Amino acid sequence: MEEELKCPVCGSLFREPIILPCSHNVCLPCARTIAVQTPDGEQHLPQPLLLSRGSGLQAGAAAAASLEHDAAAGPACGGAGGSAAGGLGGGAGGGGDHADKLSLYSETDSGYGSYTPSLKSPNGVRVLPMVPAPPGSSAAAARGAACSSLSSSSSSITCPQCHRSASLDHRGLRGFQRNRLLEAIVQRYQQGRGAVPGTSAAAAVAICQLCDRTPPEPAATLCEQCDVLYCSACQLKCHPSRGPFAKHRLVQPPPPPPPPAEAASGPTGTAQGAPSGGGGCKSPGGAGAGATGGSTARKFPTCPEHEMENYSMYCVSCRTPVCYLCLEEGRHAKHEVKPLGAMWKQHKAQLSQALNGVSDKAKEAKEFLVQLKNILQQIQENGLDYEACLVAQCDALVDALTRQKAKLLTKVTKEREHKLKMVWDQINHCTLKLRQSTGLMEYCLEVIKENDPSGFLQISDALIKRVQVSQEQWVKGALEPKVSAEFDLTLDSEPLLQAIHQLDFIQMKLPPVPLLQLEKCCTRNNSVTLAWRMPPFTHSPVDGYILELDDGAGGQFREVYVGKETLCTIDGLHFNSTYNARVKAFNSSGVGPYSKTVVLQTSDVAWFTFDPNSGHRDIILSNDNQTATCSSYDDRVVLGTAAFSKGVHYWELHVDRYDNHPDPAFGVARASVVKDMMLGKDDKAWAMYVDNNRSWFMHCNSHTNRTEGGVCKGATVGVLLDLNKHTLTFFINGQQQGPTAFSHVDGVFMPALSLNRNVQVTLHTGLEVPTNLGRPKLSGN
Repeated sequence: MEEELKCPVCGSLFREPIILPCSHNVCLPCARTIAVQTPDGEQHLPQPLLLSRGSGLQAGAAAAASLEHDAAAGPACGGAGGSAAGGLGGGAGGGGDHADKLSLYSETDSGYGSYTPSLKSPNGVRVLPMVPAPPGSSAAAARGAACSSLSSSSSSITCPQCHRSASLDHRGLRGFQRNRLLEAIVQRYQQGRGAVPGTSAAAAVAICQLCDRTPPEPAATLCEQCDVLYCSACQLKCHPSRGPFAKHRLVQPPPPPPPPAEAASGPTGTAQGAPSGGGGCKSPGGAGAGATGGSTARKFPTCPEHEMENYSMYCVSCRTPVCYLCLEEGRHAKHEVKPLGAMWKQHKAQLSQALNGVSDKAKEAKEFLVQLKNILQQIQENGLDYEACLVAQCDALVDALTRQKAKLLTKVTKEREHKLKMVWDQINHCTLKLRQSTGLMEYCLEVIKENDPSGFLQISDALIKRVQVSQEQWVKGALEPKVSAEFDLTLDSEPLLQAIHQLDFIQMKLPPVPLLQLEKCCTRNNSVTLAWRMPPFTHSPVDGYILELDDGAGGQFREVYVGKETLCTIDGLHFNSTYNARVKAFNSSGVGPYSKTVVLQTSDVAWFTFDPNSGHRDIILSNDNQTATCSSYDDRVVLGTAAFSKGVHYWELHVDRYDNHPDPAFGVARASVVKDMMLGKDDKAWAMYVDNNRSWFMHCNSHTNRTEGGVCKGATVGVLLDLNKHTLTFFINGQQQGPTAFSHVDGVFMPALSLNRNVQVTLHTGLEVPTNLGRPKLSGN
């Protein structure tokens, strides 16, 4: 969590943090050093500050010495004292060195801007030097000149993290809100790591953690990566600035926290950071905000515009707490305002919910690190095994193999080192992300513990966004190992001695188990589509795949596809059936193991249309191949796109046009049926042909069971194919037409129809088998 509590400019724990418009935080003293004056305001600088570079540098000392006083000065200086350092620095640079200037480009009218970060400055922030006062002028005169200049010019401050610029108003840096919540967390953190309250200052000095001396030497440096304090001698001995320690960052040890008595009161009795001059601006935290000690209760903040008034509401539009006087003045008249407590609870709930996601990802990351470390061990073990096998094989050969043996050993070592490097890089990357997420979680948990609603709401939006961004960093695939622990290397020791110098590793392993891609496997009608792929990090060659399917009734598997494709569609299956499928790969070494079995369910009812490829050329199809007619006066046959071999199926044909009393025929047929004569005249079709008065059943040109009742325009003919009972039955307008037309029907059948130009019918499929069909009409013969 310590990284969350450090200022991005100075690198130390926050001191009097303020919230920038971009929601990032920065120390108030640091903000004074990075505030700059915009080019539009440079012409308003007083004449003493527009001297040469040499005299300008002398003039900056007096202005720098009076910066703290200027930040809290009275109405004469306004609030621009907070940006005095940046303004003076910009003015000094304008006198001689144009390379020290920053270019600000306005982006919107909200005061935000952007600039190109300086290459010489850390974090992309230019810390401008103070401009001393001209010779012979007093510090007070310099302060007055600076205040009068900055009050008539425009200044800005650039965020050191996102590099966005914000303009300062007449209040200067005091116009930014003080982050009291962060300040309280920093105080608690310092008390938790520093000396126990009540001990002497000498006992609170940080000491070396590796010293053998008694007592230990005072610490001179702190390694941020190791989190260990070193004295000068131990640092040279245990933490040299070379090798793996060269990239570690050594900083000064953190100062001990002040005793409660000193923190509670200052020499003048005023709060730290509060104005010391009369009539000056007060900090947003109130008079006692900075003077809170470890044992003194922190005062709740009051409205900076109306003293002694506590916050009671929250303006959703402005995203800031307000008091009731702010509402009465009409400043937030058209804004959405909600109770402070309700918004406090709402934002806490949002932050807690976002934290749950990050916590889950952190848990996955920890498990992933364990997996990576296991892979490390497996790589080490497998590498040693392969090396031993390689040495044994090479030692069995004559002296001519010695040089080649060394080359092969080098290949194995390089492969192992490559894998180890890849895993270590992934471990370091994941560890860094995990540490960042953990620090953010600890910081957010400390924020949630706060009971200051207004302080919490000041930073809650930014924290929620940060937590969400942190969660999004764990993208899909980030927690998968990039390398495999397996070494797919096998030495073939059979070649002749003449081929020794061509020795190399060859693939002799069987292909691994293919992975079925369930998201791409699907069924449509009586066809199924399966897709698969090989697992990652597979080095064994694959010559092809074998797809097997059972019979839909739990029977034996049979091969339905052999080839190199990884996507296959099988047509002509049974409707309302459950099929099991599996796939395996093969190469020159043999056939690999089967994949997991996937279960596929075909459609309960049949959806099909007329097949334009199987119909006679005189057949005319329309309405997405669901409506059929003919261009000839002779009967022509067209088949459906579905084929049935088991189950119960029902479809209907609606008569759209019926002229001159033709004899259309409805039924089923084999795929090889004759298509240029009436359906049922050959032995490949079973049909009912009907006119406007009566109907007949026909198969092999045999007419049977004449039944009264025909069709006309608007009539509906139903066909019921029951392959469980092996029967075919016909219906006209919901009434069974005659007895069961055909029995002992067995095999594969397709819906069929024959008609001439006087008839047009429309096919209706996907129908459930009706249960309220009428009783059959008696046949005439």
